[in-house]
Parts: sequence; C-alpha cells; structure tokens
Amino acid sequence: MGIRSTLWHSSRGIIALALLAPGAALAGTVSGTVSDDTGTRALQSAQVRIVELDRSVQAERDGSFRFADVAPGTYTLEARYVGAEVTTQSVTVPATGTVTSDFSLAGIGGADILVVGQIASQSSALSRQRAADGVESVLTRDAIGQFPDQNVAESLRRLPGVNILNDQGEGRFVSVRGLDPSLNAASINGVRVPAPEGDTRTVAMDVIPSELIESIEVKKSLTPDMDGDTIGASIEINTTSAFDRKKDLYSVKLEGSYNDYADALTPKGSVDFSTRVTDRFGIAGGFSYYRRKFESDNIEGADWALDDNGNAYAAEMQYRDYDVERKRMGGSLSFDWQATDTTKLYARGLYSQFEDREYRGDVIFVLDEAPSRSTATSAEFSSEDGRVEVRRRMKDRFEKQKIKSLTIGGVTEAGPWKAVYSGSWSEASERENGSVDPTRFRARFEEGDDVTVGFDYANPRKPRFSVTGNTDAFYDPESYGFNELQQTVLLDARDREYSVKGDISREFATGSGTFTVQAGMKARWRKKSLAQRVDAYDDYDGDYTLADVLGSQTYRIQDILPLPSQRGPTDFFNANRDNFVLNPIDTAVESNSADFSVKEDILASYLMGRWDSDTVRIIAGVRVEQTRNDIRAKLTQVVEEGQEYQGVEVEEDTVFVTPNRFIRNYTDWLPSLTIRYEPVRNLVLRFGGFKSLVRPNLSSLAPRFMLNEDLEAETGNPNLKPYRAWNIDASAEWYFGNNAALTAGFFWKSIEDFTVEQRSRTPGTIYGVAYDELTSFINGDNAKVKGFEVSYSQAFTFLPAPFDGLLVNANYTYTDARGTVLNDGDITDPRSIPLASASKNTFNVVLGYEKGPISLRAAGTYRDKYLDELGSTPEQDRYVSDQFQLDLSAKYRVMPGVRLFAEWINVTDAPYFAYQNLGGARRLLQYEQYNWTAKFGVTASF
Repeated sequence: MGIRSTLWHSSRGIIALALLAPGAALAGTVSGTVSDDTGTRALQSAQVRIVELDRSVQAERDGSFRFADVAPGTYTLEARYVGAEVTTQSVTVPATGTVTSDFSLAGIGGADILVVGQIASQSSALSRQRAADGVESVLTRDAIGQFPDQNVAESLRRLPGVNILNDQGEGRFVSVRGLDPSLNAASINGVRVPAPEGDTRTVAMDVIPSELIESIEVKKSLTPDMDGDTIGASIEINTTSAFDRKKDLYSVKLEGSYNDYADALTPKGSVDFSTRVTDRFGIAGGFSYYRRKFESDNIEGADWALDDNGNAYAAEMQYRDYDVERKRMGGSLSFDWQATDTTKLYARGLYSQFEDREYRGDVIFVLDEAPSRSTATSAEFSSEDGRVEVRRRMKDRFEKQKIKSLTIGGVTEAGPWKAVYSGSWSEASERENGSVDPTRFRARFEEGDDVTVGFDYANPRKPRFSVTGNTDAFYDPESYGFNELQQTVLLDARDREYSVKGDISREFATGSGTFTVQAGMKARWRKKSLAQRVDAYDDYDGDYTLADVLGSQTYRIQDILPLPSQRGPTDFFNANRDNFVLNPIDTAVESNSADFSVKEDILASYLMGRWDSDTVRIIAGVRVEQTRNDIRAKLTQVVEEGQEYQGVEVEEDTVFVTPNRFIRNYTDWLPSLTIRYEPVRNLVLRFGGFKSLVRPNLSSLAPRFMLNEDLEAETGNPNLKPYRAWNIDASAEWYFGNNAALTAGFFWKSIEDFTVEQRSRTPGTIYGVAYDELTSFINGDNAKVKGFEVSYSQAFTFLPAPFDGLLVNANYTYTDARGTVLNDGDITDPRSIPLASASKNTFNVVLGYEKGPISLRAAGTYRDKYLDELGSTPEQDRYVSDQFQLDLSAKYRVMPGVRLFAEWINVTDAPYFAYQNLGGARRLLQYEQYNWTAKFGVTASF
C-alpha cells in the first residue's frame, strides 16, 4: 500500500502544480484538419507548423491538429507530408476563441497524392515514421482498405528488424531485432493482447485477420507514457475508424486459396466499411472468414549419441504425416463520436476466432541398443542385438482459440489542457474437448524376430529408413496391437485483463516552442489459468490392432505405411469406450500436473516533460510500475508401492496432489530520455535511452510440480525474476525525393536475469520432495544485445516511363545477443550462449511495380539460424537453421474500384530444419516441408 499511496500522491501533486501554473492572459486556439486533395483520406502524422512561433504538431489519425495558447496575430501555417507539396496558408488568431484552418495537400508537381496501392501505403508509413517520437516502423492500409499480406504476422516481416517464427509453414510469432517473441508487447487499440496458449505470453499474430487492421506500429524505443514491459518492441495494432477517411468506404474481397500438397481449393472472404452517419458520428467495421487446408511432411530425430566407432546415430526417429485444416473468423466494430468541440469519444471492439483441426499419422522407431553396424552416414539396428520397437500412431486434435477486446475512451482538449482516458477488457482463450492425442499401436521386434532397420543419414535433413529380414511381420498391421490412448476431455486456457488509465497534460507556449508537462496512471488486472482433464487408457478388453483402423498416407518423403486412418481410432474409441481400460495413475498425473492460475496486478504512474520546436523534441521522465503476483498450482507426485509418503508406506502406486500458493510483490523505476533532432529539413536524428522490463511467462512462474517413478521432476519457478534491461537506440533518417527514405540505427541492451529452461542432473530436494533430475526455469546472469539496422525505401517516380512505376523497400539487421548461464547448474562452470530465438542476421527486400492498372510485388525474407532450446550441454542445444522465403503478388484494376489479384506464397518451398551439433556435424531434430500456396480473387470498393 505504501507504493500505491506514493504513486497516487505524487501524481496528485503534479496535477496540482500544473493547475496553479499561469496561462496566457489573451490567447486563442488554432485547429483544423489535413487531407489529400481528392478528399478521400485523412493524412495522419502530417506535420503542421506555425512558422513565426516555431511550434509544430502532428495530425491525429482523423487528420486533426490543434495549437493552444496562441497569442493574437496573423501567422503562417505550413503543412508537410511525404510525397506531397509543402503547403502554406495565413491565419489570423483572435484574442479568445478558436480559428479553423483546413489543409488539402496535393502531390509533388501538382499531381494527386496517391491514396491507393503500394506507393500510398509507403507514403503513409514514412510520414508516420518521420513524425514519431522514437525509433518506430509502421504498416498501413491504403484508402480502399488493402493491406500488404494475409495476416498480421506475414505483414510485419516486411519491416526493418522484424522477422517471423513460423508454425506449419505460416508466419505466427513476431521477432524484433532477432530477439525472442516473448520480449515483445502487443496491443489492439491500446488494449494489451493476452495470449490464447496456456504456456506463454507471446501472442500468435496469425490469429488476427489483416482485413480488420488499419495500421500496425512497431515501437522500438519507449517513452514514460508507454507500458514499460518490452525489450524487443511494443507492437500496437489499430483497427479501422470512420474518421480515418473523409469519404465513406464499402469493400468486399473474395478469394480462393490452393495448397499444392493438399491439392485443395479453399475460400476466403471479407467485407469492411467506414461511414460517417453525421459530421460528428461515424461507424466502421468489418468481417473476415478464411478456411485453409494444407499438408506438411515431417521427420524428427532424438537421443543422438556416438557409438564405439565414433559414428553418430539417433536412438529414436519419427516420420510424421500432417493434414491440417484451419479456419479464421474475425470481426471488428468501431464507433467514433465528436461529442463536443473539445471532446472525442470512441468505442472499439474486436473478435477473432481460430480453429485448428490436425491429423497426424506417424511411425516411430525406438532403439534400445547401439547400432550393430554403422558408418559416418548410416546405422543399422538388428532385433538380434537389441529390441527394435516400432510405434504407429494417429493424432486427432481439434482446438479453438479466441481473442476478444473492447476499449472505451476519449480525449478532451480545453485550452492548453488535454486529458486522455480509457477503460478496456480483453480475453484470449484456447479450448480442446474430445481430442484423441494420440492413439498408439506398438510392435516390439526382439531376438528371433529377424527384423533389421537401417537408416541412411547421407542427407542430414531427410534421413530415410529401410527394413530387411522378416518384412512380412514389420508391414503386417496385425503385428501392431493397441498400446495407449489419451483423450483430452477438456483443456481450458484463459488469459483475461482489465485496465483503466488516465493521462493529463498542460502545454506552455514560449517564443521558440512548446513545453508540456504530462502525468498519468494506469492499473491492469490480469489472470491467466489452465485447467486440463486428460483420460489415459493403456489396455483394451478384447482384440484391437492396427488392422481394425487401417488408413492411407499423403507422406511424400517415403512410404511409412501401414498407418491408422484419420478418424478410425477416434470412431473406434467412441464406439467401444467401455472396453478400454483406464490407467488411473497416468490420468491423475496428466489431469493435475499442468493446472495453474496466476494473477498479475500492475499499478503504474509516470511523470514526463516534453519540449517541442520545429527542430528539436525532447521527452524525459520516469515511470514506476508495481507488480503483484498471486500464483497457484499443484504438486503432483507419483509414489510407488512400498515407498513412503510423509512417513507412511503406501500399499499401492498412488498419485498425491497438493495445492500450493505463492504471493510476491516488486517495484520497478523506469527512467527514459528521448531526443528527436532535425538539424536540416528532411534529416532526422534520434536518440533514446530507457530502462524496461519483461515479466516472466505466467506459466513458468506457476509452481506446477510433477515427479515420476524414475524421480525425474518438472516444475515452475515462482521466484523467477523479470528481465530488466537498460536500452540505448540511436538512428539517422534521411527523407529525400518524392517518396524515399534512407535510415540507419544502432541499438544496445544490457539485460539482467533473462530466463532459460534448464535440466539439472544433480539430485536435490524441492518442496520437501527428493528428485534425481530436475527440469525447471532459471534466471541467467547478464546478457548483452547490440547491433544495427539499415533500411532503404524509394518510389522511382522520377524515372522515364515505364520505369517510373518501380519502388523498392529493403532492410537489414545485425544482432549480437549473448548471455551467461550455469552449465547444468554448476556455479563453477558458466557458459556463454546466444539468447533464445535471437537471429544474428535478418533482411527483407520488396521489389514493386505500380503503374496504371498494374501492381506487382516480389518480397523476399531471410533470417539466420537461432537457438531454440537450451540443453544441459552445448551438444544438446537445439538450433533452427537459417531460412529464405520468396512471395510474389500481382493486382490488376479492371475498372475503378475493382481489382483482380493473385499471390504465390513460399515460392522457394522454404523448409523448417532444427538440429543439434554432435560429432562435428548437424544432427536432425526436426525437418518439415510445406510446398507453396497460391491465392487469387477479386476486391471491389465503393
């Protein structure tokens, strides 16, 4: 309560001081709007300046601008926007009251500003980047609602320093400057986006349809009025508003999607609209639906070792055949109301639903002895020398994820005062009920069975297997009896957050600029929980073999038959449920060990000062955030017959479940300084220094504890400290030509207490329970991140026809991110590691052509290898290989407002490859290939 009281009293004191400050005796207000000369679109971030006073502001998203406390007199107003002619006009300010002056900007040379297509989006993005306080990159829709890519993640990969971690060949998690996606913060309309998955804070951006998005801002440096919980970037997503445009918009998009592997054509459609019901009230919104079928082929290796000859082999090899169908449905609705001349109110809501139906058939080889024969590129395992176990499985999983958000707020401006206020609610959820994951059939070939399995590792990404000897038994589905089945009766993951915030500021006009004092408070209440009920069956009363549910394959790497059919095992289970024998021990463990509930309450307050002139902007201040966690989970312990539990010998294998709870509080002071300096027109220099933090994954905090019969324990760590980082950003931006920019920047971060997952093989005791091996989360020591990024954007409108339609966007980022951890928990043996998910080199290149009715684009994306998981030794670390992906798109305008389009995604058939380094070579952990997807359709705008 002491900190909360201090926060409240300090903010109240700041506001009181501002109230006592004298205002101008006689002063008027200048306001207006900036739009393009066709009257189609408001020009957000256009710079408007009072030349004589050297005061400047940036237009809001509705194009509005405002100067308060302007002394009576006649002044020159100047408006600038990337790709537009500089426009001036005279205005006479009265002693009191407001004078209005609207701007309508034309393109350079008197042409219309392009509001449609690639050049329009580039012009808007560069204008907003230039006007920003700190280091920032922006993506925007054009005036008819077209966005560059199909989902938010795919779009973001085009920005400097931004790359994507894929899932099933589709962009899903956003990495900024090569850092782990969990180090980013994401918000929708100012509301922090919760994560549907139960085990992460990281938001899967593919859940949000791009058709619902107006703009995305990636802010890489922080000011005191922003939430302080990011080290990578703050990703701010804005849905449409009726005041983004000056004219009403109604658009529809119809699309077909074809995946080469799945050989299926699936639909996508969207509608969106923006209309002003009156001059003061508008409604905007949209709806999107997308169904996608695709397939992927996968190989996974595990437990690599060296035999007596020094040759490497995998003790387990899996060949997986995926068939997936995904559906995305989303809607947004926004209300904007100019309640009075001084107050704007809004309400914005978003709903997004993501459904994933996955069938996975696989064959798994489990080999309990070293190979009987081996070479540098092969290994052969004989049942005469050791057991060869073969498992054939089918996974039938259906999950549904939802993201919902609602925010209500407003802005009130009266003279030099400005108040910004909002309240919000958001919820994300993931739900499974009825998934059979998986059904397993097993055959064990031992001495006398005469089965030999050979593996060819010559292609390290795609090792193949062959079978000799008693092949009839190996391929006979009757050889594979039912072994195990797990049904997810219910998995319910939820992440909810409520927040309220208020900011108040007071401007003080001077002869050479404006000084603003601003203060604010924000409260956030978050709860993340996971509840799971899993029934485990390990026997069947009767005869049940693979032959009863036999199916086919779509696997292309090699023949892996026989396999179960996609629905056969589930249908057989539902029809014969009473004959399946429940394993109470496994059921109790699976149904309790994952459950948790964590509350996170954050109270923040800040004070900052802001100096604005035509050439210099300085923002300095401090933010303080108090965090309180209420953490609850369960200790799940398997005690075998004859062992003791709390001093009493148990008579049979028993699972003991004990609830536990931890409460903790901590406070962070986060100072920052931001400088924007424009020494000459079109050259912008920036510097940002700030402290920030990233709180641990809530699931990692949960003291979930599971101990199996081998005394191998897994647990969360309620004592995890947050990442805390000092950050420096410096950049130079040169805006030249009609629609062009060249930027270069340097960044440096010093991080304390980064989090890693680590396995310790040193016996010990936790929660009063002894273990031989423990897997948990720990804080590393210190990490340093340093690097630079460069980007270049230009529309070559100055070239002679037909080359005047060319445009290019290119960027490159270098990141060196390393930290220190203790090797297997040994304080005497620290080792240096790259930070998880940190790619050293990333680049993006977009080559476009836009002229007349034609719009073409080629987009290439590259990211370097990165550490995916930390092993107990360097040889067990998991890395993901580098990747380059090429996408092509084309649009053709058949008539005003109507366009045909086609896209070719993953032209290069970029695969996913994860590996470990052992014996001087990369050893396969996971390989996955997806092939290309083609999309085509029509858009119409009215």
